[in-house]
Amino acid sequence: MTPHPRIAEVTQRIAERSADTRSAYLERMRAAAAEGPARSGLGCTNLAHGFAACSPGDKLALGHSAKPNIAIVSAYNDMLSAHQPLADYPALLKEAVGEAGGVAQFAGGVPAMCDGITQGRAGMELSLFSRDVIAMATAVALSHDMFDGALMLGVCDKIVPGLLIGSLSFGHLPVAFVPAGPMPSGLPNKEKAGIRQRFAEGKADRAELLQAESAAYHAPGTCTFYGTANSNQMLMEVMGLHLPGASFEQPGSGLRTALTAAAGRAVTGLTALGERYTPISEVVDERAVVNAVVALLATGGSTNHTLHLVAVAQAAGIELTWDDFAALSEVVPLLARMYPNGAADVNRFHEAGGMAYLIGRLLDSGLLHEDVATVAGAGLDRYRRRPALGADGLIWDEEPEESTDTTVLRGTDDPFSADGGLRMVRGSLGRAVVKVSAVEPEHHVVEAPARVFDSQARLQEAFSAGELDGDVVAVVRFQGPRANGMPELHKLTPPLGVLQDRGHKVALVTDGRMSGASGKVPAAIHVSPEAAAGGPLARVRDGDLVRLDASAGVLEVRGADDLDERPAAEPAADSAAGTGRELFAAFRQAVGPAERGAGVFGALR
Repeated sequence: MTPHPRIAEVTQRIAERSADTRSAYLERMRAAAAEGPARSGLGCTNLAHGFAACSPGDKLALGHSAKPNIAIVSAYNDMLSAHQPLADYPALLKEAVGEAGGVAQFAGGVPAMCDGITQGRAGMELSLFSRDVIAMATAVALSHDMFDGALMLGVCDKIVPGLLIGSLSFGHLPVAFVPAGPMPSGLPNKEKAGIRQRFAEGKADRAELLQAESAAYHAPGTCTFYGTANSNQMLMEVMGLHLPGASFEQPGSGLRTALTAAAGRAVTGLTALGERYTPISEVVDERAVVNAVVALLATGGSTNHTLHLVAVAQAAGIELTWDDFAALSEVVPLLARMYPNGAADVNRFHEAGGMAYLIGRLLDSGLLHEDVATVAGAGLDRYRRRPALGADGLIWDEEPEESTDTTVLRGTDDPFSADGGLRMVRGSLGRAVVKVSAVEPEHHVVEAPARVFDSQARLQEAFSAGELDGDVVAVVRFQGPRANGMPELHKLTPPLGVLQDRGHKVALVTDGRMSGASGKVPAAIHVSPEAAAGGPLARVRDGDLVRLDASAGVLEVRGADDLDERPAAEPAADSAAGTGRELFAAFRQAVGPAERGAGVFGALR
């Protein structure tokens, strides 16, 4: 299928814009690969340290560079339900790699925090920065010159982007990502959200809320709503870094175990010691990056990836911009409805046809590049087929021709929406991202007086005191990466939802994040430049008339001709306090703007 003209146009534009940085990156990676197995150049003392704990047979193989050595890097901890299944993966992967003729060593662990636990807490200020810490920890794990390939074990939020950025710094190695899968469906997400809103109104007590939350988040595996964690899994598959169909198979099943073992065997066959050498630097190219953006739009995925994909692309020498997201969103239809964009969860999406159906329909419409490298082999076409356990083991032979539930998953001939539901807005307040796929059309345009807050806690206090009971654009500032690490602001969704349900015109404007769980209230997020960097948000006052028009792409203060001359506000003194915050002072000083991926590495280029 010939690529859609817009897909071809945006891909070409990215390639031209990135020509110098991409060429420099590939030159570095190819130079590293040309040296052969790095451990062959290690001194005897170095090498002895590297395989001291191995079996005698593995020592012999590694000492003579006869077998590929595969690094295992894991984000395992058993506090995160999504990562708890990873506990058993290293032993399984070592066995599978051995069967494929290689050796596997556990190379290192990376930190993995849960945004669901830290929501509204000081710890949330460390969340986005943890992505760059994870990237550095991944690079530390791979830095020993012992490895010919790598397996990355991680699922959630900042963890997968961090693992990917770190992997790309060792881009001469083949790398496969190994997921854990979602937990079984529990209390429907819409019911959970309803109880949260009742609690915000004082109509439900803490015991009722905790019971509902515990019924929603109740087992090992990823949370079942379509937030950043599950968007991560979708992206790894469409970028060719998962095996086909691996993203949403639940933990503990025979198929999940078979897919995990197959990932170990697959990456062993992709090293420079074999005949199918496929380094991750060649997998993550301009076409794969465009495929990622298209799939994100087609599924209504997490707005966090307007940061993460930009940062990932930079790590591969590719310059991706918010304008690219906006241009692609105009032609990519919305094919999936998962909470918060609908009632279904990722398990229903998977059952309806899942990634195989989605990728097949996008390929048929020319909306994905088929001619890409993947860990499963050349071409994305193989990702049309779903895995199954046959008489002789794992097979891929089923290509779903129809969705079994068109309330959850549809083809391009009957989409939920003609566009991807992600809008870029700009004006006198800067640039921002708006996710409209979960917002009813009548709420796409809001013009109302501003109420300005320097923290989400202050907004919640005003709501509880009855100060917010009319049309309002809530401006929550000093929430950007330089100010406090750019925490997610999900605690704002229930009170703002209450105001909207009362019939008021309500919107949120913030330099913070809302991510994949963004709800029904229109929100202009990731405002750039942020208030702490002197952005216009620092000069907005209570009562200013703010207009957010997601349809026309406008974010502005109306009738404030003196906005640029006003003195910039300073954050409240108590907003600077946060446990662990001093450890991340260097990140706050060096971090780049949201539209550049809100990372340290991109800011240094």
